Amino acid sequence: MVRRTAQEMGYYPNAAAQTLKTKRSFNIGILFQNRLAHEYFSLILESVRQTAEEKNYDITFLGNRHSPGMSYYEHAMYRQCDGVIIAQGNFEFDGLRRLTESDIPVVSVEQAFTGRTVVMSDNVGSMEEIVRYLHGLGYRRLAFIHGEMGDVTRARLTGFHRGCRACGIEIPDHWVIAARFHEPEDSIRATRQLMGEKTPPDCILYPDDISCISGVAAAQGLGLSVPRDISCFGFDGIRLASVMTPSIATYRQNAQDIGRHAANELIAAIEDPKCYVPRVITVPGEIQPGGSIRDLTIL
Repeated sequence: MVRRTAQEMGYYPNAAAQTLKTKRSFNIGILFQNRLAHEYFSLILESVRQTAEEKNYDITFLGNRHSPGMSYYEHAMYRQCDGVIIAQGNFEFDGLRRLTESDIPVVSVEQAFTGRTVVMSDNVGSMEEIVRYLHGLGYRRLAFIHGEMGDVTRARLTGFHRGCRACGIEIPDHWVIAARFHEPEDSIRATRQLMGEKTPPDCILYPDDISCISGVAAAQGLGLSVPRDISCFGFDGIRLASVMTPSIATYRQNAQDIGRHAANELIAAIEDPKCYVPRVITVPGEIQPGGSIRDLTIL
């Protein structure tokens, strides 16, 4: 009766008063870099938003750019965040140290911090699965253009080498090339370098789908046919990959589950801090076949 009357009168609880009473703001901070235009990260953040709203939490985007002179920790405190999700982790580490070592609950995506929950794709298992898949299609000369060195790349390199060893594939060291994620110029340069070999690889693995699409364009620019002359394999599973010609074979990361886990874990840490135990959550994805790979076992 009281609630109905309050609604009819247009009364809503005061957020500041609720914070004083409950000691919680029901506000989650999101720390990210400017990669919202990338489908994978935007899907993660949308999943975080949906999950948070289902549990009556709001989200606030944090960053030094919006509050010059403030650290990430200070900005989170200023916005009265109950907890923070580090949604895209290519930040300068010292800038994160005070936040990740503070009493504020923190969950990160992909990048691990001591004593904090991290939610990540199965970066080791995914690469092992990709190598097994390609080996089953008859591929033996694999090259890997990987992203910037960090937790994700180190895990993927481990998975790649494990997969190759398990399949009896020997890879020349110079066929494993460093590049940057989502940078077409890097993948174009590396693709040209690999295809200039006297005996080039028969398949190139890329760090993400944007890089793979650029690699396909680079191969075609050299007069090569994809996949007749060279096969290309991406990573992420963005929608653009499926509408390209040829469509891109890729490993689709489960961005929705990653975002959901991150939000649920952070809310659990906020609401039950005495019993919550930080952990590593690995989210599997799946291979998405495409026209950029051909079956070499079929003559």
